[in-house]
Amino acid sequence: MKINSFLYSKKIPVRIRHLTFPSLIALAIMTFHSVCPAPAAAGDTVHKKFEYTVYLAGFIAGKAVMTYDTTAENIKITTRATSTGIISMFYKIDDISESILNHDGYPRSNMLKIHQGRKRRNKLTVFERLEGGRSHKVTFRDLIKNIHMEYDLERPAYDILSAFYALSKRNLKVGTSEYLDIFDNKKLYNTEVQILRKERVSVPAGEFDTIVIKPLLKSEGIFMRKGDMYIWLTDDERKLPVIVKSKIKIGHFTAKLNKGG
Repeated sequence: MKINSFLYSKKIPVRIRHLTFPSLIALAIMTFHSVCPAPAAAGDTVHKKFEYTVYLAGFIAGKAVMTYDTTAENIKITTRATSTGIISMFYKIDDISESILNHDGYPRSNMLKIHQGRKRRNKLTVFERLEGGRSHKVTFRDLIKNIHMEYDLERPAYDILSAFYALSKRNLKVGTSEYLDIFDNKKLYNTEVQILRKERVSVPAGEFDTIVIKPLLKSEGIFMRKGDMYIWLTDDERKLPVIVKSKIKIGHFTAKLNKGG
């Protein structure tokens, strides 16, 4: 099926309605502009790894790992979020998301595999920049339901990971908002990220001067948000996320940086 339309939601201009748990974790560790080096020389590969602990009402509920592999051809970002402890006893989570990007940050593809309780998903989104002033093409495949759809967009769109690559390259000023076009779950949304304040924080990885941002997003699943989400980024050229907090369906959710580099 091919749909020749912009697919832009005017009813929900600033919120994504179907963000999964790994996407939430990806937001916690979303920026790789500063931790990924310049394009690698031929034959070279640069590998980076960041680890986060997820807390629910003060107890450890899960963990997340994000890896970056930079080669001369592309950048690959892989996130894996898993539940642990008591959460796994009644609702097992093992979710993987992988994005492949060009070195200028524009996405090539995003793969999402979801295992949440009895829920299974396996989706692939492919992004293509067309020349000659033509629209941008996005191909969506649901590999479990055998669905194939194509979309022609009027301007470039990003998946969650590549969108926040673009955000990390911007000059974030307190009291302002940034906007990103994100294609997610077969729709395109213009998503607002508010830049709130500066604050010094302490996490297992160390102490950091940070800038606090608030992405206006929604999520689904057991870690469904019921309130605002806040993310603490290092207040320097790296913009490294160190904390993410939100009120969710079954309590308060917090992810903190343990180590990375």
